[in-house]
Amino acid sequence: MDIASMSPYLYLTIAIVAEVIATSSLKAIKGLATPLPLSLAVAGYGISFWMLILVMRSLPVGIVYAIWSGLGIVLVSIVALFIYNQKLDPAGIIGMSMIIGGVVVINLFSKVSH
Repeated sequence: MDIASMSPYLYLTIAIVAEVIATSSLKAIKGLATPLPLSLAVAGYGISFWMLILVMRSLPVGIVYAIWSGLGIVLVSIVALFIYNQKLDPAGIIGMSMIIGGVVVINLFSKVSH
């Protein structure tokens, strides 16, 4: 399959996953002494931005950024819970729920996202 023929939402999914891997790796970076997390961060952000460029050819920048950043925030928080044992308080959980709700509203009801 040619990369140019892939769905913009597949690009966006790849961008989100790459960004979550990159951001989750940042906490483990301790200078050049930890090359794996540093490599994951650099590669993850590179892939994420490349995929975002491809997505923005066909979807509005505001919609793309809202979905990418919103889901990225929620997924990084979930990864941090399991990898770094960082828990959310009730306000954090409510806020994350509101972010997920916003992404759902955009995808289901916004005419510009389709």
